[in-house]
Amino acid sequence: MLKLLGVSTSGYYDWLKRKPSKQKIRKQKIKEEITEIYNESKQIYGAPKITSVLESRGHIIAEKTVGNYMREEGIKAIWVRPYTRTTIDPDFDTKLKNVLSRDFNPTAPNAVWVTDITYVHTLSGFVYLTSVMDLFSRKIVGWHLSDHLTTEGEISSLAGLPESVSTI
Repeated sequence: MLKLLGVSTSGYYDWLKRKPSKQKIRKQKIKEEITEIYNESKQIYGAPKITSVLESRGHIIAEKTVGNYMREEGIKAIWVRPYTRTTIDPDFDTKLKNVLSRDFNPTAPNAVWVTDITYVHTLSGFVYLTSVMDLFSRKIVGWHLSDHLTTEGEISSLAGLPESVSTI
């Protein structure tokens, strides 16, 4: 078999007895540490953050090297979508009044309604679900789905309510 591969017998046995080099041992330890940091971060950290953690632990290593080791190990950071700030009215506090005074337990149906806007991320961007809930029954009494965030969406969720519900 060795002759077929073109390897001498002494060379093969020398290769079997050979100990791993310091560089290979260091590389293996760093790879284990990278995997540990990656798993501790719930698979969110990429090469830049893992590099800074390794440097804080006393290792001297380049970000490119960490990226190469991550690729060799088959690990990749999970990308988290950045927070999208929505529009905020400059005089937001002056327009709204605390009508409920934190009393969220009405005594009759249709006495108190609350609205909420839910941001739903789709492949083509955000859609906005505006819902109206009766605080007494805790049921959704109206809703509106829109691809833009405007006061018209909020108003149309109220306008679409049935006559029996729309008396305040």
